[in-house]
Amino acid sequence: MTNNKILITGGAGFIGSNLCEHFVRNGYEVVCLDNLSTGFLHNIEPLMELPNFHFMEGDIRNIEDCRKAVKGCDVVLHEAALGSVPRSINDPITTNSNNIDGFLNMLVAARDEGVKRFVYAASSSTYGDSKELPKIEHNIGRPLSPYAITKFVNELYANVFSSLYGVETIGLRYFNVFGRRQDPNGAYAAVIPLWVKALIHHESPYINGDGSYSRDFTYIDNVIQANYLAATLPKEEIVSRATTYNMNLPENAPIDLVFNVAYGGNTTLIDLFKCLRENLAQFDPEIAKIEPTFRANRAGDIPHSQASILKAQRVLGYAPKFDARAGFAAACKWYWENMQ
Repeated sequence: MTNNKILITGGAGFIGSNLCEHFVRNGYEVVCLDNLSTGFLHNIEPLMELPNFHFMEGDIRNIEDCRKAVKGCDVVLHEAALGSVPRSINDPITTNSNNIDGFLNMLVAARDEGVKRFVYAASSSTYGDSKELPKIEHNIGRPLSPYAITKFVNELYANVFSSLYGVETIGLRYFNVFGRRQDPNGAYAAVIPLWVKALIHHESPYINGDGSYSRDFTYIDNVIQANYLAATLPKEEIVSRATTYNMNLPENAPIDLVFNVAYGGNTTLIDLFKCLRENLAQFDPEIAKIEPTFRANRAGDIPHSQASILKAQRVLGYAPKFDARAGFAAACKWYWENMQ
């Protein structure tokens, strides 16, 4: 895929901006589409003057913006979405509009432009009320929130566009991604930047529940690797590797695959708190004295989440470099250096 043109939707956001940086620095021509509702220009500011980076302010809910952005692109990395389970519970209509209408617009624009491959951000929330651990791609439960419904519908649409129109689709089910540039502000900030911000300001973070809920926290560099592999691996290689996972993909059929993207670990919320506190206390010893405040569990939260990454390992060659603790250390260092 050397020098091919890639569209990254949501490219000014947390994950999107890291993907933009990676592909631009590795010589690809990148178009970044973002409406700046949850993304920020400062995330992509270092790329703005580079000749192989193009920013377009636009909205995936506008089909013409999608058509303009995807013009001449070989691959789409679709990261644009309205995240957060609580936000979707409070405002399901806006979540649906962004995550389903916007997703469909991008699929249609990609199909009409003849895009070779459509890689999209799926979600571990799709596993819903399934109690099986670790989570395996083919075994999901019932969604527990409007957000989870939208991400499941994305997978259904991807399957239909693959079978009807021949679009190669790869969904990456992210498990609690964290790392540099994840926004600590706002009502729907993710747990790690929110807690880091509180600790740096000598405030007590809130833990929903008793701290026993657990997550497969996944550092951003692992996600970048998964996206790179999903975007660049030739179809023939994917089909060949799939046999090692007991999958028989016909060579003449379009690709429609979904993979867990995680490290395959499991960290309770109370252990997360202790690890963040320990890392930040290296910069400010006073932080070591801070204790959390416990409150009721949130509606729509699943108790435990841990991924099987065997399918991604076998078919994509995915080999995550950062376990949760290494990622926590790297993230804490970045926040300390950038939040002072």
